Amino acid sequence: MASSTTLSSSQPQPQPAQCPSSPTTEAKPEPPYVVEDCCGVLQILSDGTVLRFDPPPYPPGDAYDASRVEWKDVVHHPVYDLGVRIYRPRTDDDIVAGEEGTSKKRRLLPVLVFFHGGGFCFGSYSWPKIHLCCLRLAGELPAIVLSFDYRVAPEHRLPAAVDDAAAALLWLPGHMSSDPWLADDAPSSRHVYVCGNSSGAGLVHHVLEPTQSELDTPETAVLSRKTSDKYFRLAFPVGADKDHPLSNPMEPVDVGRLLVVAAERDLVRDKTHGFFVLKPLSPATDELIRVIRSFIAAE
Repeated sequence: MASSTTLSSSQPQPQPAQCPSSPTTEAKPEPPYVVEDCCGVLQILSDGTVLRFDPPPYPPGDAYDASRVEWKDVVHHPVYDLGVRIYRPRTDDDIVAGEEGTSKKRRLLPVLVFFHGGGFCFGSYSWPKIHLCCLRLAGELPAIVLSFDYRVAPEHRLPAAVDDAAAALLWLPGHMSSDPWLADDAPSSRHVYVCGNSSGAGLVHHVLEPTQSELDTPETAVLSRKTSDKYFRLAFPVGADKDHPLSNPMEPVDVGRLLVVAAERDLVRDKTHGFFVLKPLSPATDELIRVIRSFIAAE
């Protein structure tokens, strides 16, 4: 129980002298302002607030016949509510006669795992251009394409994205035997291919150490050294430098056959960097799909 004590006296008490009042001005707090801006889809405010915005829709000329492919969304990591979009071509060319010629079944298709880019800081399988790229890959290779989401920085700094990508690949074998789309179409795990664009292609081996191609790239480029360094600040653990193992891996990895495609004037062409997501209907992307198709056919 709280108690209080009041001191009193029968003698009048002296009163403190009154100073003339003067107007006081309280300093108003400065409103939050943008300290980091990433392509207009991610902003960091001075008070630590993280703002995310939807990417622009398809450009008017980016029309594509999506009727060739069907897709669905599935949760692959319930703890973090991470999804995967699964694409399956539905053209008549994928229907082949059964062994006895009396029944038909879908042709066994390769499985292509795709990780989107975004500097480990933004991106999603639902973004229009990423979705369009996966539609093309599924319909024109053809292949079963699984486009995985993963946690992004700065809310979830590395190695969160790497952990989620690894978890996705561990999730896949069990799902291939239980999902009708994959069980019907997918052959053994030997025919699973993993790819991605930009940071998605280098979740483990993404290198940010300056190279000659970085030094030769103007700051007006889509991916400049300044932008690359910004992604590094937001994605990697606080205090990490570019010798961090996830930035500058030193040991080779035995991955068997490997296809690497790089743009001629890309900032990180020495380390390879994705280009086809920016213009998914370009002639360069047409050529890329032909190259991937040949790579898979050579298995």
